[in-house]
Amino acid sequence: MLRRLAAACALLSAVLLSGCATAATAPAAQDATPAPTPTAACPQVEGAELPPECAGYDPDSAMAQNDRHRERMDLGEDGREAADALVEPLTAALEAVRTGGDISSSSITTAVMDAGLPAPQLVGAAGSFAFGVAAPEGGCLFGGVTADAVTVEVGGYIMDGGCLPMQ
Repeated sequence: MLRRLAAACALLSAVLLSGCATAATAPAAQDATPAPTPTAACPQVEGAELPPECAGYDPDSAMAQNDRHRERMDLGEDGREAADALVEPLTAALEAVRTGGDISSSSITTAVMDAGLPAPQLVGAAGSFAFGVAAPEGGCLFGGVTADAVTVEVGGYIMDGGCLPMQ
């Protein structure tokens, strides 16, 4: 048993050493200069050449993509018709809030819910609010309430979900 173990170890050593010798004696590739790997993102500027350590990008395109989450999706015709039917009653309810002089989150929420819609998303402070609320058949009713005016519009959800972009 001990002889077999010794023979196996000798054989394994010979195989390992021959593999190492082969790798060590392999000819090195001639004229193989490593290409620099980009390590930083650099804005592309017209007329300027980027250093090899830079991966170029278009800053204007990047900024446009950064704001894409605020864009609205398309709203189908059925959803638009259902939401359009709610514009007038919602505008009237919010106009009553505006003329009543209590432009607060609670008065706007009550007016929106009294118009038959769920509680809205609100952004703002006393006297000036933006609102967004899901329409019953998809899409959104959104706009604003200030001391000067009420606006109500219809559109699809924004790209990152919801009816108002995060502030």
